[in-house]
Amino acid sequence: MSFKERLDAQLDRFSRFVVDVIYDRRHGRGAEAMAFFLTGFSFLFTIIARSRLYLYEKRILRNRPLGCLVVVVGNLTVGGTGKTPVVECFARTLRDRGRKVAILSRGYKSRQEPGWKKAWRWMTHGDEPPPRIVSDGEQVLLDSDEAGDEPFMLASNLPGVVVLVDKNRVKAGTYAIRKFGADTLILDDGFQYLRLKGRLNLLLIDKTNPFGNQHLLPRGILREPVAHLRRASYIFLTKSDGKPDESLLEMIRSYNATAEIIECSHAPQYLRLVGGGDAGLPETQPLDFLSGKCIASFSGIASPEGFESMLRRYGAEIRYNHRFLDHHRFNASELRSIFDAATEAKLDCIVTTEKDAVRLPEHISSSIPIYFLRLEIKILSGAADFEEAASRICFPTVRK
Repeated sequence: MSFKERLDAQLDRFSRFVVDVIYDRRHGRGAEAMAFFLTGFSFLFTIIARSRLYLYEKRILRNRPLGCLVVVVGNLTVGGTGKTPVVECFARTLRDRGRKVAILSRGYKSRQEPGWKKAWRWMTHGDEPPPRIVSDGEQVLLDSDEAGDEPFMLASNLPGVVVLVDKNRVKAGTYAIRKFGADTLILDDGFQYLRLKGRLNLLLIDKTNPFGNQHLLPRGILREPVAHLRRASYIFLTKSDGKPDESLLEMIRSYNATAEIIECSHAPQYLRLVGGGDAGLPETQPLDFLSGKCIASFSGIASPEGFESMLRRYGAEIRYNHRFLDHHRFNASELRSIFDAATEAKLDCIVTTEKDAVRLPEHISSSIPIYFLRLEIKILSGAADFEEAASRICFPTVRK
């Protein structure tokens, strides 16, 4: 192993350790020391988050309206709320109701413009580049490396919907209106993006882990204080089992007495073969395909426990499992290690998440079939189905 590979491995182990401390998965003296160290930075982050919102609420800093319907979908925590399927469902419903929809994303972990180009543009007073067009509504134009995982996934699953990536969502929204005639903008992961004025703020809360340890970053998973729940127009409790949680509802209502609360689950739909129908295998398999299967699984998501429990719920026995950091870019060595372990153990298949599947090489080669688990939103309470919820939220004059 080269020096660089050893260094990368050490950094990866340290990053995993820190993430486990943030999620309270690690215990012991080392974890306690790290938690104490991170708490100081969390205190500073809290001051910054509160001050920033205060400046916008007092109109010292001003947000920008764009003259069309702007739907903000976001969360108070980092990762793990299942935001992408909700954005997809809203965009599909609005598109089917005749809206010209554009999704605006910051493109987290996407390939960024080189620093020297930014510096040269600043020195020469050059114009900023236009937003990256992931989809023009007719075809997907960028891969996941250039666009980011979520924008690429949304573009692939939503024909007829424009998907743009830019950190400046005001610029991206203006571009979507001017170039594509968009009349509806959906801000993906936009709850903390206060520069663009949204008409509707949809806040997602993971019912299985609503606010972590209630510390802000970097000690906990909160991006802003729980009290900022008050800014939400609607609250979606995701990953719900349908059972009432009175303490959580009471906490939400203590900060926001008026927002409508809708509970939903991320329901598995089927397994899809990565890379299409290779070796004569069906492109999709029903969920009962997992029953009695000995499998390998891997994922690079914020909360892998839910994904793994879903596989077990449908009868799979996970003989090999590897968790990567959220949004991890897999290299050939890591994938080969997974494939070799699955082959050596004579496992039936390998299963990953849809988000992770978009980061796999286009021409992936494995002697064991690789599937991803397709999830969709299912409304449990607050509406008969997602279309009714979206229609009531975005078309308030419509009654079914």
